[in-house]
Amino acid sequence: MVDKLLSSIKIELNPHLFQKDPESSELGRKILSQSLQMIDDMGLENFTFGKLAKALCTTESSIYRYFESKHKLLLYFYNWYWSWIDLQLAFHTHNLSSPDSKLKKAVEIICKPDTEDKSISKMNFQQLINIVISESSKAYLTKEVDQENQFGLFLTFKKVSRRLADIMLEINPKFSHANTLASTSIVGILHQQYFAAHMPSLSDIQSDKDELSNVFYQIILKNLKN
Repeated sequence: MVDKLLSSIKIELNPHLFQKDPESSELGRKILSQSLQMIDDMGLENFTFGKLAKALCTTESSIYRYFESKHKLLLYFYNWYWSWIDLQLAFHTHNLSSPDSKLKKAVEIICKPDTEDKSISKMNFQQLINIVISESSKAYLTKEVDQENQFGLFLTFKKVSRRLADIMLEINPKFSHANTLASTSIVGILHQQYFAAHMPSLSDIQSDKDELSNVFYQIILKNLKN
């Protein structure tokens, strides 16, 4: 039942992310799928709209009709990803009565999102996860972050962080740093996956996402109960 509900939902994103909704046309959807693959393969620095246009046999101007820059395209993927995570958190924790169980499930989802149900989008979920792990900090570590924040371009991440913080407060209502611990844990989960793949001396976890989930669950729980 939960999976059917998830598959019937269309993710709606902030219109400030795009010039024209890429989901509204075949070219727009091709821009999403092709750019996702290219950013995953070559990284954001080496990716350009010129290369994307060549791969799609179209013009750069046609791509600019959808996105004003590759930064906005990255923000689009960033927002889509966290909206997707937020849906999973909402559906998979709402029937759990134990706050500890909610926390454990929430951390599991953030560490290892469900990629099985493709009906919610034609995007390649594994490529999306890859670029969030490797590129998402570039979405907000910019000089324009304050203005973009005013336009609500980070609300999807904030919703996930707030949801995790609310679960923490169910465990310990007197805990005074729930927002700090939630956002730090989410970013830490992404960084540890990146370190495991590229700078393994900075991580003890390597590629085991179940272990990653257990480590962060224990870190959060110990902070809440001390």
